[in-house]
Amino acid sequence: MTDAPAGVVPPIHDGCARRTVDAAARKMKHSAESMRNRATRQSQIAAASPCSSAATILTTLTLVTTACSDDSSDPAPPEPPPTTFGGDRPVELWVPSGYDPAVPTPLLLLLHGHSASGPVQELLFRLRPEAEARTVLYAHPDGTFSEEGKRFWNATEACCDFFDTGIDDSAYLRGLIDDIAAHYNVDDRRIYLTGHSNGSFMSFRMACDHDELIAGIAGLAGAMLTDSADCAATEPVHVLHIHGTEDGSVDYDGFAGDAEKAPYPSAAESVAYWADLGGCDATPTDGTPIDIDQAVDGAETTVSVHGGCDPGGSAELWTIVGGEHVPALSEDWPERILDWLLERSKP
Repeated sequence: MTDAPAGVVPPIHDGCARRTVDAAARKMKHSAESMRNRATRQSQIAAASPCSSAATILTTLTLVTTACSDDSSDPAPPEPPPTTFGGDRPVELWVPSGYDPAVPTPLLLLLHGHSASGPVQELLFRLRPEAEARTVLYAHPDGTFSEEGKRFWNATEACCDFFDTGIDDSAYLRGLIDDIAAHYNVDDRRIYLTGHSNGSFMSFRMACDHDELIAGIAGLAGAMLTDSADCAATEPVHVLHIHGTEDGSVDYDGFAGDAEKAPYPSAAESVAYWADLGGCDATPTDGTPIDIDQAVDGAETTVSVHGGCDPGGSAELWTIVGGEHVPALSEDWPERILDWLLERSKP
């Protein structure tokens, strides 16, 4: 056979080989058509799908969120309630670790004495650990500063707005309680106050002004309003008053007043007012003496109880015989105060 010139493909004379080449050509043609058809379908899908191209996603993102995003994630947890209240007179609310928002919880406010502060009063009364143990919401707010730079509560004529500022601490404390109750499940049948000296005077004032709200008070070394006619209470309140017979700042037997100081009633008179309002027996009975002042030997404190009270009312006087204005409170003082208060509630 004669060789073909260079660059020229020689003709194929073998029949079997020709059939093989024809089959390959047909296969290549079919493959090319398939690729063109597939490309056409992909173009059609691309034109119809909003999620098929980056450009489409960028221009229609807000419209195709449900088609192109994963909505299976959990919603963000709700913000916890605040723990600071009181506006321009802020106070920290101590929330016990056992607090359950579904369960009504008692609220206790501790009111400091004249020239003291909430934290200082807590050092003396030591109520926070007991509030934690008994699941009680607890706060110790501060009064305002006088011209002398001493914190005070404007409680009664006798104590302790000595520079006649006229500040309405009763409204402040009521607002504080309402604000806390708006964010926490406060048991409206168990809202209590306790305090020392000026704080005890203020506790009496709160019971007079907000008897429908306050379930009970437990005060140390204070006194009731000078004129009982100024007390607006019409409902019974549970009242425990504690006072030392040797108190040189707030006299156990009361004070008749002079040119410099306003009068105030005695410890027994302060309790008798609430015994009468609460429908209790006029004459108290003696309970078992207790020991609450470590500076005085033995069970130095007598207990006088006005029994037979109407629902919602109690009236007791604990007299620390030989006790001074700031007694050396016993180790079980916090338990005694919380026991007495928490056993009593609004009807």
